[in-house]
Amino acid sequence: MTPTRTTLEKMKFDNQFVSKLPCDPEAANTRRQVRRACYSRVTPTLVKAPRLVAFSREAAHLLDLEENACKSDLFARVFTGNQLLKGMDPFAMCYGGHQFGSWAGQLGDGRAINLGEVVNQNNERWILQLKGAGPTPYSRTADGLAVLRSSIREFLCSEAMFHLNVPTTRALSLTLTGEQVERDMFYDGNPKLEPGAVVCRIAPSFTRFGNFQILAARQENTLLKLLMDYTIKTDFPLVPLSQTSYEGWFRNICEKTMDMIIHWMRVGFVHGVMNTDNMSILGLTIDYGPYGWLEDYTPDWTPNTTDAAGHRYSFKNQPQIALWNLGQLANAILPVLGHPEPLQQALDDAIKYFHQGQDTMMAQKLGFKCFEPTTDRPITAELLKILEAVETDYTLFFRGLSDLDISDEDISQERIGNVPGGNKLAPFITKAFYAPDQISPAHLNRLTAWLRVYAKRLAQDRVSHQKKKQQMDQINPKYVLRNYLAQTAIDQAEKGDFSKIWELLDVMRTPYAEQRGRERFAEKRPEWARHKPGCSMLSCSS
Repeated sequence: MTPTRTTLEKMKFDNQFVSKLPCDPEAANTRRQVRRACYSRVTPTLVKAPRLVAFSREAAHLLDLEENACKSDLFARVFTGNQLLKGMDPFAMCYGGHQFGSWAGQLGDGRAINLGEVVNQNNERWILQLKGAGPTPYSRTADGLAVLRSSIREFLCSEAMFHLNVPTTRALSLTLTGEQVERDMFYDGNPKLEPGAVVCRIAPSFTRFGNFQILAARQENTLLKLLMDYTIKTDFPLVPLSQTSYEGWFRNICEKTMDMIIHWMRVGFVHGVMNTDNMSILGLTIDYGPYGWLEDYTPDWTPNTTDAAGHRYSFKNQPQIALWNLGQLANAILPVLGHPEPLQQALDDAIKYFHQGQDTMMAQKLGFKCFEPTTDRPITAELLKILEAVETDYTLFFRGLSDLDISDEDISQERIGNVPGGNKLAPFITKAFYAPDQISPAHLNRLTAWLRVYAKRLAQDRVSHQKKKQQMDQINPKYVLRNYLAQTAIDQAEKGDFSKIWELLDVMRTPYAEQRGRERFAEKRPEWARHKPGCSMLSCSS
């Protein structure tokens, strides 16, 4: 049955978070410590000239919105913060968190304002949240605003991740405010004015690990239990509400979190800021700041300039950081449970859960029917060492591997011109390696030896090349939102041309498909982008 699309004025709001949980008694929007409350009511800041830049039709459909409604002046006003619809009850959440491993105390929604909770025709709950809509009591010394470059990155990546089948918050819209915002992009003492913007993001819940941490840190245990009970009832309806439900609920969070990390590793995504306040209790990717995709396979790479020295949030560290963050959540809810054993057991099981999921995922990426530990673990380990040894594009290597028909084991080590690999490997190597004409004979020998082992392993499954390719192409994307692609859209948008945003949004809708005429979006990072600002590492400044 095709759902009936509706208008903005007819959206149904069911604001459970503000009706079921205690509010900050102080009404003034001043920076302060907020105690014995889960949120503060706050109104978005009015701006000069709201203007729609782009919207996601798929996200709009989650709200039952017709596309014409998204093109209206009312839509631009509402989702920039200049007008509230009937039923909206805006608020900012109170939470804390560990940042780079250290307890930071109260953090909260410093530049995010939740407009309300929409219930759609399928009885699904979606919270609407404006990012960059002005200060809140949690803004500390910041202005609560956002700029166009970071907002474009969040808008595009939220939707790109969804179409990659990675658990994520969604982005409904991107708007301009008509005002300028001062930012120091590189934290080098050279601030400049940039166009202000707002992203409306949506999710079933924006509750984070830090929502529980701040209450535990303040020993507000009665409120902690209230928030836990509310969260289980509202966001985990399949978990029965009882004393033992806390244990099952935490185990569920562990599994959802690890599922998210497995997907990140599958597509080569690096979050960059895995602080506990950026961890969703629903296992959704949240807060797209200095993220990035692996270009060359460098496991120790981080996209965050703030993390350049320690590499705490590098690609390879994401699983163990997720586990560490889950440990902090366990510490936070321990006062309500009263005994640590089931929480520790859930954490121990989360490690096993991740490794099993990672093995299955790698088997799928390689086109195997299932993961066979005896043969496949050495195959996987050797491949990753090969990828790391020479600058190799992570996305293009696996995508190219699906095209490679090596069932006849006809793998040549000869060179054709300056490109190694013979008739079978030359196109594959040219596309996937950043300097194919500089690959040493020793590395080529190692790669071809691995390919022979890989070919024999594929033969054991008795699967045709076409079926193997079909499986791999559903797991290994052809198109990902490389930083340089996002930066080209930003460069054009800052000159008033938003066409690249719409084009990238459309390309990323079908990241696993062969999109004729769009092959340029599935190429290696160009040399000019290697050190261009915004195309590699980024700061948290936005």
